[in-house]
Amino acid sequence: MTQSNPYVNLSVMKTPKNSLITVGFVALGCPKNMVDSERMLAEIAQNQLVISAELEQADVVIINTCGFIAPAKAEAMSVINEAIEWKRTGQVKKVIVAGCLSQRMGKELFAEAKDIDAIVGLGRRDDIARIIRETMASDERLTFMGGEDNSVSDDKVRLRIGPSHWAYLRISEGCDHRCSFCTIPAIRGLFRSKTPEQVMTEAKELADAGVLELNVIGQDTSYYGRDLKMKDGLACLLNKLAGIDQLRWIRLMYLYPTEITERLIETVANNEKIVHYLDIPLQHINDSILKAMRRPDKSEKIRQLIKKLRETMGDIVLRTTLIVGFPGESDEQFEELLEFVKWAGFDALGCFKYYPEQGTDAAKMPNQVPEDVKEQRVEQLMLTQQQIAFEKNQSRIGSTINCLVDSVDSKKRQGQGRFYGQAPDIDSICIINNCSAKAGQFINVKIIGRQEYDLVVEQV
Repeated sequence: MTQSNPYVNLSVMKTPKNSLITVGFVALGCPKNMVDSERMLAEIAQNQLVISAELEQADVVIINTCGFIAPAKAEAMSVINEAIEWKRTGQVKKVIVAGCLSQRMGKELFAEAKDIDAIVGLGRRDDIARIIRETMASDERLTFMGGEDNSVSDDKVRLRIGPSHWAYLRISEGCDHRCSFCTIPAIRGLFRSKTPEQVMTEAKELADAGVLELNVIGQDTSYYGRDLKMKDGLACLLNKLAGIDQLRWIRLMYLYPTEITERLIETVANNEKIVHYLDIPLQHINDSILKAMRRPDKSEKIRQLIKKLRETMGDIVLRTTLIVGFPGESDEQFEELLEFVKWAGFDALGCFKYYPEQGTDAAKMPNQVPEDVKEQRVEQLMLTQQQIAFEKNQSRIGSTINCLVDSVDSKKRQGQGRFYGQAPDIDSICIINNCSAKAGQFINVKIIGRQEYDLVVEQV
């Protein structure tokens, strides 16, 4: 989903005096989009263009968009229109739109925002510096699409947006699943794994740059290696990644439940660098809804998986995402989902109401659920999860945990960090009192309280 603060906060970089084009950059979207943004920023910086922290004062503004559901598109259009307003009233000369919304809509995007100067598809990501220069030199509206093939882009050399001690590592692109509600395969194509050698090269580059925590991402990370004819591909890759000395934490995101094998569970359980945290998007628990969603999962197997994970790793932290208000979802089916959430006791949960996205089969299904019913169900489910999360946090008070410090306010001696059960950007945090450590350090802390979803801790 979209990030709450989409603007890249970068200082103006030093470039040769004859470089005249300044570039403002807005990064929207999920971690996969963040990796694309970091690659584009690196291309911009390496090609003697000036990255400006003052967006409204830049010559050209680039918005790398998300666009797979309605709220993401709405956020993207809001930022695009703001950039267009800068163009009308200020220094900005050109507005370029890239990313998933560009790929999904193509030239149709001009109709919704006619003052866009260029639209850039996903396959042209690494051409961004040349595209900027062509756009600046042209009086026409330009479209840069194509360039896609059956490979997956190389993500080496990134100008990192976030803290230097953690990073996302994308191991695959696209998706072979055909969920009836999802636009991702149409936007990002079929599933393609990076080769193990490619992944390891990128991981070592990040580790050499100071990364201690790798968050492994893909559209379905558990599917890794299938297209390369690898058996237990993800488990084998994890063992290789764990061999990189500098890494301390390896975290798995976006695992489809049907692909979580005994070998993978054993690998996570037995390797001290792989944190006992799994992000498993389930979407629903009712078998009829899962079938209509075209998910291969079955309710009983999902329950067995959760039992197995908790039996194997007593300290495992589980995150999931769910959809409510899918076409035909009855009160009884929603109640089944609600009872499942209570039974499963997820540590973290994201809940989204169903959006009938154009081009998806689910959008044409009968018995669409009214918007007010969707809203009520989201609220009810999240209140249920809130109680679970608060009780879990309360039960942790008094215990000592290892925490990775993300930032420190030296004047207040207060820091923010995370224990292994908190993924960056999407989960709660640890508020660290009496913090004498620096960002990027691991420290032992005692949990002394909670502030809603966040833990209040004190450095030991």
